[in-house]
Amino acid sequence: MIPPSARPLPAIAQRAQRLRTSAIHDLLQLANRADVVSLAGGLPDAASFPADALREASDRVLREQSHAALQYGPTEGIAPLRAWVAAHLRAQGMDFTPDQVLITSGSQQGLDLLGKVLIDPGSRVVVERPSYLGALQAFTLYAPEFVGIEADASGPLPEALAAALPGARMAYLQPRFSNPAGRSIAPERADALAALLRAADAWLVEDDPYGELWFGAPPAPGLIARGVPQGVHLGTFSKVLAPGLRLGWVAGPQGLIDKLVQAKQAADLHTASFNQMLVAEVLRAGVIERGLPVLRRIYRERRDAMLSALDANMPEGVAWTKPDGGLFVWVTLPPQLDAAALLPQAIARGVAYVPGDTFNVGAPARNTLRLSYSTVDAPTIRAAVARLAALIHETLRHEPALRSA
Repeated sequence: MIPPSARPLPAIAQRAQRLRTSAIHDLLQLANRADVVSLAGGLPDAASFPADALREASDRVLREQSHAALQYGPTEGIAPLRAWVAAHLRAQGMDFTPDQVLITSGSQQGLDLLGKVLIDPGSRVVVERPSYLGALQAFTLYAPEFVGIEADASGPLPEALAAALPGARMAYLQPRFSNPAGRSIAPERADALAALLRAADAWLVEDDPYGELWFGAPPAPGLIARGVPQGVHLGTFSKVLAPGLRLGWVAGPQGLIDKLVQAKQAADLHTASFNQMLVAEVLRAGVIERGLPVLRRIYRERRDAMLSALDANMPEGVAWTKPDGGLFVWVTLPPQLDAAALLPQAIARGVAYVPGDTFNVGAPARNTLRLSYSTVDAPTIRAAVARLAALIHETLRHEPALRSA
């Protein structure tokens, strides 16, 4: 008899063959060492989580609404939370009703549901270069044809979007403080992009997890607010409250929301009732409104520390974005350098980052990397960036000799 452990497993679905763990996953595990400063993960600062307010809200929910909070709930989400989201979006110029809002288990579930409902094998999906890795992973399972479009400091290039839209099923864009590039779409660029999308037969999926984390003036509205009727908006409470609650939303045309509700019923029946009621109570108490100015101040100080350290230490030929909000800075190295190849050396020097090529579709971008300032204090950021810059200086000094050899 063949031992059970030696028997081959039965076949799995072909779509599962497309699932991949990031190539840098194991290296970044090393970044958890106490002697490594991680500028890699885009996590919110855990010290900012309103634990006391959540504890008090939890007590009220369990004391006053325990039967509903601990019971099954509607797939669409509880009414007070959907009403809050709709009002929040209307204040930004998006004309959604509560019935057009689906509460999801984090915005990542929203991306997966949109992939299930919108993407057939071979469907053309237009994304920015670079684009959010979580969206690329969610959509990849449904076998699209990704088309990457170039962007500059003002956002995706209109001529690139115009060339990519014919025959496309979806355009996935991040209008404000994008992950990983940290850029926002400028108002005049947004007008041009919205005009192209209004005339196209493609869905606009607008992902906006960082839009409330601005450091100066509030950012301009995105593309849906500029009259794109086939627009779908994704948002989340993870960056402004706490990611462990796993609460996000999708807002869109009613026919699409109805299909997404059906897909969610097959996935998890509904988002956790208790978590929804807890957040609704926190919103009623104004916790997020009081907390946002603090978050903006913390992240702005850390952004400033990172930008000043980059300016003071990086060699000529290195460029980076200067975000007005969000959590990320996108760094472009001289073209002969490979950020993934440099990562083990950076970790050995006590600093970690995310190589940028993992965020790209199409042509490689091996000389790019993403830095996050969200979880590290300003003095530590300055020291870590200085160590990283020293490595790049050293590599550039040796690079001509290596190339000639």
